[in-house]
Amino acid sequence: MQRDHRAAVLRSLATSIILFEKVKTTTTRAKQVQPMVDDLITKAKTKDTVNAIRQINKVVFDDKASRKLLEVLKDRYKDRPGGYTRIVKLGNRAGDAAEMVSIQLV
Repeated sequence: MQRDHRAAVLRSLATSIILFEKVKTTTTRAKQVQPMVDDLITKAKTKDTVNAIRQINKVVFDDKASRKLLEVLKDRYKDRPGGYTRIVKLGNRAGDAAEMVSIQLV
């Protein structure tokens, strides 16, 4: 994948994780997107909401995802210092034997 396409795929995956809270993907993509999602939740927890909204909207594609971060996930993880996502191995994909995982919010 080229650089811009890879970034768009990861941004889309991060948006899906925020909206649906559980996504099935490959191990490599999950390990790349995990810090992005954790960083977005940390930004949503900051006191400066105007700046947080701007930074979150640079990453996520959907307004519903940024709204969910600021209204739902911010309160859910207010006492948690970090580690908002979990990666669970699911086995190999049938077509190309890629290792599949489920990345989900804790």
